[in-house]
Amino acid sequence: MSSLPHPATKASSKLSLRRTLRLSVIDGLVAMPIVTMSLPVNVFLAALFTKGLHLPKTDIGLITSLPFFCNFLQVFFSPFISRVLSPRMTTVWFASIHCVTWAVVAVLLSYVPVHDSETTTRWLSLWFFVSSLAAAVAGIGWNQWVQELVPARLRGKYFGRRNGLLSFSNTAFLLLAGWALETWNYSVEVFQGVIAGAVFLRLFSLRWLYQMPESPEPVKPDRDIKAELKTVQASRSLLAFVAFGAIWSFAANMFGPFYHVFMFEKLEMSALQISLLAVIAAFGGALSLPAWGQLLDRFGNKSVMTLSLLLWQVQNLFWCFLGPENKEWLYWMWLAGGTVSAGFVLGQFTLLLKLIPVEAKSLAIGVNLAVTSIIAAMAPISGGWILTWALARWPEAEFQVYHVCFLAQPVIASLGALLLLRVREPAARSFTSVVGAMRNIRTLSGIFGMSFLVNYVFYRDEKAKSGR
Repeated sequence: MSSLPHPATKASSKLSLRRTLRLSVIDGLVAMPIVTMSLPVNVFLAALFTKGLHLPKTDIGLITSLPFFCNFLQVFFSPFISRVLSPRMTTVWFASIHCVTWAVVAVLLSYVPVHDSETTTRWLSLWFFVSSLAAAVAGIGWNQWVQELVPARLRGKYFGRRNGLLSFSNTAFLLLAGWALETWNYSVEVFQGVIAGAVFLRLFSLRWLYQMPESPEPVKPDRDIKAELKTVQASRSLLAFVAFGAIWSFAANMFGPFYHVFMFEKLEMSALQISLLAVIAAFGGALSLPAWGQLLDRFGNKSVMTLSLLLWQVQNLFWCFLGPENKEWLYWMWLAGGTVSAGFVLGQFTLLLKLIPVEAKSLAIGVNLAVTSIIAAMAPISGGWILTWALARWPEAEFQVYHVCFLAQPVIASLGALLLLRVREPAARSFTSVVGAMRNIRTLSGIFGMSFLVNYVFYRDEKAKSGR
């Protein structure tokens, strides 16, 4: 008998794949509101912390550090979860837990002791820790699951279109949420309404996730951890890149959460105006990504990344001169920032793809994510403490205090670029995806003003496997 598949079987398989790909797109479209709100820095949480709950800077720094701590923790227990649950069920279960945590906080906001910031911070921290941990585990499971579901020949075209559609969904949510918060003057009810809407949409997302099939079980080879550890230790360029990533994460996250606080409190901008800034940055990034991709292909990653990073930090220097009289600068600043930062973000993924040794891929990814996460988690706590101390010491010079603090990112990041230039860039590796390795880029994307990256699927086209 012939071993070729029956035509009816092939047709059925194609229909099943089309349905799966369609469900994945629909799921992403309706999941974007709750996923975007889960970033440590976004318009909604910034408005909640500053306009709704009036939290101190130290408390904001503590709460916004939690997603990075959770990225660090999941590195250690996700392997144990994978022994019990498939990537599909890991995604469904932990996305459900994440959804429940947001439903709970929507109810509890009515009972928040607004005038007792210590109690408010305590229970908000507990909530955001559980929520962020569930999101971190679900995100890793989702990346593994979806990339295994999509055939290699379709990944470039499919994920490119999916990422584009999700950016429109995220834009609509940011503008709608910003408008609602401004229109109803940041009342508790409007915060609850936005959360309730996001939770409602997430329920449909969970239903569609559950309808998607299991991914083919990959063959898991026996691992020699000692040999992998030696391989990672011998990868000097990878270790230099990890060190650079730690420096960059600290620079971006130290005062990153307080850019939004500054806009709300000192520049007296509305949630809608800040949402529009995020949309402008995302627009600039989306338009420039293809051009940056061509530059990365032609000139290599580290040189283009360095150029992109330095241009980005030149733009960030203008934060040191902002006041109510010239806050209109922010519109072209975020457009320029989104445009030039896209090359750095894309280059980080591509360079990491080249540097990770194939024979120790999982361990190398874990080391990179653990180191950068723990450093990123410490950054906003330090920034919140420094900002609180400085504002108390010089209360008559609040703008100057913020301006000096905003020097940290351009200075530290630019110095970190010297370490990036020391990385030796090898030829492209043969594997097609680095699952979960860009977790911190997604987590930091709210600070970048590029929150469309939160549900972005980083992939490498099969045509690029053979190198440049």
